[in-house]
Amino acid sequence: MLGSKQSASVPTPVSFTARQKSRVLEVVFDDGAEFSLPFELMRVYSPSAEVQGHGEGQQTLQTGKRNVTLAALDPVGNYGVKPTFSDGHESGIFTWSYLYKLGREQDALREDYFQRLDAAGHGREAGRDLSMTTKKAGGHGCG
Repeated sequence: MLGSKQSASVPTPVSFTARQKSRVLEVVFDDGAEFSLPFELMRVYSPSAEVQGHGEGQQTLQTGKRNVTLAALDPVGNYGVKPTFSDGHESGIFTWSYLYKLGREQDALREDYFQRLDAAGHGREAGRDLSMTTKKAGGHGCG
């Protein structure tokens, strides 16, 4: 399970751009790191209790989220954002450290997700088109 505990050494986002057509959230951090986080990845790894459960091993496999979009992205204090997804899910708070971790680990998380889909008999086509690239170029505005 990914932790969502905030650390003082974690970079802070300086811009967010939601790309509805490609279904990714571009996040630029103040240390220069830039990530394109697919909405599907964010949805299936939501830090909410609905997805993560209340303890280790209680995670619920999220299926059918391939085409989920981001309906809203609201700030939560100075430490995170609360996305609302097109399927109505809105209970997860993504702290800066959690967003950064999702960005850094998205390739491994994607593969873990596909393996769990396969093991549950859902097949990889449920999300195989996820574009999991870490961007290095700048020029993104707030969105």
